[in-house]
Amino acid sequence: MTQLSRGLGLWAGIAINVANVIGTGVFLKTRVMTCNVDDPMIVMLVWLAAGLLVLAGAFCYAELASMMPAAGGDYVFLQRAYGRATGFLYGWTVFAIMKTGSQAALAVGFAIFLNTAMGGALDGVWLTVPLGDGVEVRGLTVVALLALWIVTLLNCASVAATGGAATVLTVLKVLTVIGIGVGAFVLGSGDLSHFTQSASGARCEGVQASAIGGLAGIGAAMLGALWAYDGWNNVAPLCGEVKDPQRNLPRMFIWGTLLVIVLYVGVNAAYFYVLSPQQIGSVSATSSVATEVLATFAGPLAVSLMAAGLMMSSLGSLHASVLANSRVPYAMAQDGMFFKPLAKVSERSRVPVNAVLAQCGWASVLAISGTYDTLTDSVVFASWLFYALSAGAVIIFRRREPDLHRPFRTWGYPYTPVIFVIVSVALLLSALIATPQQALLGLGVILLGVPFYLYWSRRPTNVVKE
Repeated sequence: MTQLSRGLGLWAGIAINVANVIGTGVFLKTRVMTCNVDDPMIVMLVWLAAGLLVLAGAFCYAELASMMPAAGGDYVFLQRAYGRATGFLYGWTVFAIMKTGSQAALAVGFAIFLNTAMGGALDGVWLTVPLGDGVEVRGLTVVALLALWIVTLLNCASVAATGGAATVLTVLKVLTVIGIGVGAFVLGSGDLSHFTQSASGARCEGVQASAIGGLAGIGAAMLGALWAYDGWNNVAPLCGEVKDPQRNLPRMFIWGTLLVIVLYVGVNAAYFYVLSPQQIGSVSATSSVATEVLATFAGPLAVSLMAAGLMMSSLGSLHASVLANSRVPYAMAQDGMFFKPLAKVSERSRVPVNAVLAQCGWASVLAISGTYDTLTDSVVFASWLFYALSAGAVIIFRRREPDLHRPFRTWGYPYTPVIFVIVSVALLLSALIATPQQALLGLGVILLGVPFYLYWSRRPTNVVKE
């Protein structure tokens, strides 16, 4: 049987992790977060706190991945730590909403930026599907689907080729973020007093009243920041394709996360330097804070060029996400816990092509069904439930299998995984209060996997790979 190839080097792995993280969130979420908490300094602290939380998670994942460098990442960790049911529910949720929903949101984000560059040309209805009274499909949705499928087809190539593409796209998007930040401080006519002002009176289009102000607002802002950081662990499913995994995987997690923290805090400082909190909170939901910042000092042409840069950023993140997360349904299928055809690996590219295509098919359905913020809020809730379980697995393995070879040990153990788990649980409770509909949607999708687990668990399964 054709096996996956260990063709992913250190720099390509770091690029994939960074590319997964820097997509659309850092350009779109600051508006909502400013409305959530009203105070720009609190917004800045939330971005930093979210980054430090993610870094704690990266330390935990570095230990787990270096111990068990097999395809599937969290699926392997959770199955070994908690049993087949937990591993399956993770993999089910990845496929049902957690990563496919993320990909759908990234594709929608790409279409939003293209729409900005085209002056709103994608806002209209492009076609009507003859279902019931007719379902109208806007240009934004059509472009999002095209982006999703083009990236998917590119990911049917070898992992070395797609890793190289991720490196190029990551360099370009990092330069884009740096360009916005430096340009705002050097060319913008900003004012440091913005950091002491309030967002009171801002339009806050589409922001739920229950997520504005107080602890609920801070929790909602934290979830927004964590969406922007989401993807920090997405090299984990590729563990089975990384060269010298015991040495390279910890570096991929840690260095990639540190780079993103610096970029995110810096560019948000630039946003508030150029625009007041009220102006940021009043940005349209179909635009972005980044493009509004550029408009203040670079004019319409530069805004269009920046929109193109942001399109590239979201496309790069989409590319990396499709690459990494298709390995989860592949690993499940190999264990007899998902559709058997998804375990097939192409003899030519040594990529699980069927898993890549199936993932894209479902992500397309999600792209049609939900708005950007609805998708991301549901994804964040489901994601952090499993991230907390994976971090907790570090403690379980230390106690249950103390002699297991650990090429990398979590810094600050046991405090690092304990703090990560506690903060994650607090955020989940906050999400249930601030955005109950989206949070319950994420929880409902997880529970929906129970009957599917009961079906597949009755069938013969392979031994979990180490």
